Amino acid sequence: MTQPPLTVEELRLAVDAGEIDTVVLALVDMQGRLQGKRFHARFFLDEVVAHGSEGCTYLLAVDVDMNTVDGYAMSGWSRGYGDFAMRPDLTTLRRVPWQPGTAMVLADLAWPDGSGEVVASPRQILRRQVARLAEHGFTAYAGTELEFIVYRDSYERAWQRGYRELTPANLYNVDYSLLGTARVEPLLRRIRNDMAGAGLVPENAKGECNLGQHEITFRYDEALRCADHHAVYKNGAKEIAAQEGMALTFMAKPNAREGNSCHIHFSLRSADGRPAMHGDGPGHLSPTGQRVVAGLLATLRDFSVLYAPNINSYKRYQPGSFAPTALRWGGDNRTCALRLAGHGAGLRVENRMPGGDVNPHLAIAALIAGAVHGLANDLPLEPEYRGNAYEDAEAPRVPATLRDALARWESSDLARAAFGPEVVEHYANNARVEVAAFDAAVTDWELARGFERL
Repeated sequence: MTQPPLTVEELRLAVDAGEIDTVVLALVDMQGRLQGKRFHARFFLDEVVAHGSEGCTYLLAVDVDMNTVDGYAMSGWSRGYGDFAMRPDLTTLRRVPWQPGTAMVLADLAWPDGSGEVVASPRQILRRQVARLAEHGFTAYAGTELEFIVYRDSYERAWQRGYRELTPANLYNVDYSLLGTARVEPLLRRIRNDMAGAGLVPENAKGECNLGQHEITFRYDEALRCADHHAVYKNGAKEIAAQEGMALTFMAKPNAREGNSCHIHFSLRSADGRPAMHGDGPGHLSPTGQRVVAGLLATLRDFSVLYAPNINSYKRYQPGSFAPTALRWGGDNRTCALRLAGHGAGLRVENRMPGGDVNPHLAIAALIAGAVHGLANDLPLEPEYRGNAYEDAEAPRVPATLRDALARWESSDLARAAFGPEVVEHYANNARVEVAAFDAAVTDWELARGFERL
């Protein structure tokens, strides 16, 4: 049964009853991970609820290995690596069933001197886009379909083996297979039920194409809540897998087979809560829906750093892989980057670009920014693409590499108008750091080809 969010008073009663003794205060970092602190519950109630806490600014200025890197205006050695304030968003307070005696709350970030919010923090970036959309009279709703691969090895064992020769939970393609998914159902069932206990609304689990690949989906929701739930789920699923002696990965392309996608379904509702996308136009889109889809198409390449943030992200984009290469839209056409799904009031657009490594707050912010661009400029919608979009030689293409995506992002007037120069530079530097790290690395591919034969 899905549990409602905790109120502070309910938390206090649970602490008094000995049910909860720990509260996790978590921020969402640039990679979409949860970082933060575990508080004794009574200290949290007595001090943190009213006054918040603090965290080092380097949490939004490091690479994926938590190495300090240069180039960030907000944080660095020249600024002394000070703190930002972590203010609990008490609407996100929830139980954590997979960690006994524990509750969790997400934090918004601000500068301790009262000069304002940390504008490059992912939750603040999404909040800003939600506010921009509200100026047009709409609210954004989203749902993420996050794929992962399950291995019967622990995370420690996988590390020790260099992530090679691991045993996937399924040894053949179990896409939609009830027999195949039953092999890993105890883990999937626990994840579903524990997420329900944390206030998420699980819908279903299904097998996917890669060996050991699965997907659990959750109810469509308001944009910020969807992104928050995605981050809680992704972190929690890894913790639960570790407790079961297993490991799962969300990386976009962990091997040569199908990658892990994170298709994001997206739509708008009017101020009175009515769905705004469905109508009598092309693809059964309303005029609003047509402008939204046009805006998304117009911004996909410029915003691809937010949809595909890592070197590995771009390995997914292969013809015939169900990952898009052509920036077209189509009605229920999985070869297009933008696919219309659902019908009637449930009509929505599915962005098929993001992989499982995506930061949900940044990706949904990019979707909203694209929608605002289409609405504000009354963009016309190009004709629906019918057929195999992989074969469309005239279609604009997904950037081939992170380096290409970075070049578009840095030079994009659209990105600067939507997100502001501070955000553009912050995430450009993040991409530069990843490109530089990859350029300096010696890969297994190079060793295999060159160790003896060159």
